[in-house]
Amino acid sequence: MTTLVEIGQQAQAAATELALLKTTDKNAALQTMATELIAEEAAILAANELDLTVAETNGVRPAMLDRLKLDHERLVGMANGLQQVMQLPDPIGQAISGWQTENGLQIENVRVPLGVIGMIYEARPNVTVDAAGLTLKSGNAVILRGGKEAIKTNLALAGALQTGLRKAGLTANAVQLIADTSHETAQQLMQLTDYVDVLIPRGSSKFINFVVHNATVPVIETGAGNCHIYVDQNADLSMAREIIINAKTQRPSVCNAMEKLVVHEKVAAEFLPMIATALAPYHVELRGDAAACAILPEIVPATAEDWGTEYDDYIMAIKVVPDLNAAITHINRYNTHHSEAIITKDYAASQEFQRRINAAVVYTNASTRFTDGFEFGFGAEIGISTQKLHARGPMGLTALTSNQYHVYGNGQIRQ
Repeated sequence: MTTLVEIGQQAQAAATELALLKTTDKNAALQTMATELIAEEAAILAANELDLTVAETNGVRPAMLDRLKLDHERLVGMANGLQQVMQLPDPIGQAISGWQTENGLQIENVRVPLGVIGMIYEARPNVTVDAAGLTLKSGNAVILRGGKEAIKTNLALAGALQTGLRKAGLTANAVQLIADTSHETAQQLMQLTDYVDVLIPRGSSKFINFVVHNATVPVIETGAGNCHIYVDQNADLSMAREIIINAKTQRPSVCNAMEKLVVHEKVAAEFLPMIATALAPYHVELRGDAAACAILPEIVPATAEDWGTEYDDYIMAIKVVPDLNAAITHINRYNTHHSEAIITKDYAASQEFQRRINAAVVYTNASTRFTDGFEFGFGAEIGISTQKLHARGPMGLTALTSNQYHVYGNGQIRQ
């Protein structure tokens, strides 16, 4: 069996090759990878059924099963995602800036690949394909380490992607999947500093925190989403209702789904019964502070632990606040710096909220579900960064690049 060090060496060699590829070569490979995904549909979906059976036997929650499940439509969506990446501008070699110094040196700052990217993620097979497409287009090699819940699916997906790479005349080592899903192998990847340039984890906040605290490879934190929507005293309540239904129920297992509702006390008595009625058909369990429970006696009293919990389920906690400042303070205390929203007709309130909220994406009068690379026009995304250094928010192609200064002279020496 190939060791992790050997995988790292192969990825490093592949990254050297990929960094020199022409855009046309990368796009041709993306097309053959997309074609192979569809050609291998029967095998991929059969592997996914095996993973789903094991997950159901192990009592995995329905919302999490939704992350794991593949069908024809989702597989076609993955293939389409690769083709969408083909249409995007190639960032490698792009000039970020350029200037001439007083002594005549021509300096150009250009985009270059990061090198080898490690991905550690849980039961999200789409990450396997999205990561492969984005890293290839940005000239990087990728080492994938998915969770045990999706191992058969990921092996089938990675096999199809590697076939596509070989048919395009490229090295299959551009995309490598670690078959061993043990914790020991994950920790070894986190410390593979000789070969991996950056590590991107995808999963729960607990999982991401584990990676951050155990990795020696530089980490870009992504994904954990304890997302809030604040309904201001000047909100259009009908609009707020529709936005919250979408943000909470469309796909509750994803990181940009809404988890907490914060409501101004002046509209709470009117709005909370309205939203409780609207969410009832979706069987959303509501939890609330004392003020919310006084208005909705049937809901569950929230605990201190609720405010910082990412449910990934049909559960929502409600906080009633006296003013905008209290809403901002509460959200900044408990959020995961992912996506937050205000519903208001007051422009000044929306601007204060956007300036003061510490999050990668801050919305006014829109669902948090739009925090997504495709929705932002980036094609597929490799993750949603919740930190401030290097990249923040949905990470597309340019987030997978570094920069390099190219300096041109005609004999200058420093005095």
